[in-house]
Amino acid sequence: MTQSTNSGRRTLLKSALKVGGLAAGGVAATALTAPAVLAQQRQKLAMVTSWVKGSPGPGTTADRIAERITRMTAGRLEVRVYGAGELTSPFGVLDAVGSNAAQLGHTASFFSAGKFAAAAAFTTLPFGLDVAGHQAWIARGQGQELWDALYAPAGVKPFLAGNSDFTMGGWFKAPLGSLDDLKGLRLRVAGLGGQIYEALGAVPALLPPGEIFGALKSGAIDGVEFLGPFSDRALGFAKAASNYYWPGFNKPNGSAEGLINKALFDQLDEADRAIVTTAFEVENYHGLAEASWFNGQSLSALRSEGVSVQPLPADIMQAAKTAWRDVLADWRAKHPEVEPILQSYETALVAQQDWASLSLQAYGKIA
Repeated sequence: MTQSTNSGRRTLLKSALKVGGLAAGGVAATALTAPAVLAQQRQKLAMVTSWVKGSPGPGTTADRIAERITRMTAGRLEVRVYGAGELTSPFGVLDAVGSNAAQLGHTASFFSAGKFAAAAAFTTLPFGLDVAGHQAWIARGQGQELWDALYAPAGVKPFLAGNSDFTMGGWFKAPLGSLDDLKGLRLRVAGLGGQIYEALGAVPALLPPGEIFGALKSGAIDGVEFLGPFSDRALGFAKAASNYYWPGFNKPNGSAEGLINKALFDQLDEADRAIVTTAFEVENYHGLAEASWFNGQSLSALRSEGVSVQPLPADIMQAAKTAWRDVLADWRAKHPEVEPILQSYETALVAQQDWASLSLQAYGKIA
């Protein structure tokens, strides 16, 4: 290396430092202050959830979202996950994120139906959209825009964030022979399906996921509708009940909900907003793939363990369809604010049912 080359590089370095508002002698100061600047840019974020921490299905989904955000931002956004009840109640996730008591959340939207009646539609509705149809509605059918507008007053930005796939009809301590066998049964059930079961004579109760097994085991409840074989088996329901029914008419889709404080989201630079969005979107794919894969394996395991897997009696299914029409009409009358969201949802449902009749349903009849 020649002396003139060295001299040129020193001149270039001095010029660069001057452009940055520093004299050449400020290099040492820059080296000392840079770590402090980086430290100020780093943010420790709390993610609260409705699930027992690390529980198979939704719990591990929340963990993976946090890991992705932390890793993809190289630690600028360091996310720590808190299980249900650690920082807020299982049903208080949306309020915690909106108030900035936590910055992110992972839950199911129908847990927030007491605050926003229409929130239930963004998890699922009885006899409604299946998984593919629901995701198409959110991504292409105005669903995301409606969801954003619904949660705007709460200061929260929502995302699809995992999916438990089509759910089962539930676990019952005693077998169901007919509609009459539902009379007086105490059932853990979520969403508007609770009102359907109430119309059929059962007594619905909404328990957080972490309390379900204990209530079923003790006899405080007689049955439970939760998710699918993967999560249900992991939570030990087969140790407290041996009658497992399908189909899950109450939840034909199991969308989980990711949340971020809206003010925080808006303050992030474009790259970090994209990272947060992508972390939720990627987990929406992985969560569904995991659930679909392990639902099949877990169902086989439950059968081998002596669980009786059977369809709900025909008169229960017919009565449930009839009751749903009444529940839906009553919901609309009591909560007129749900109408724009419900109209959009129903438009998507009609379109998806027409397509399904020529695709999935037709294939199922010949496969």
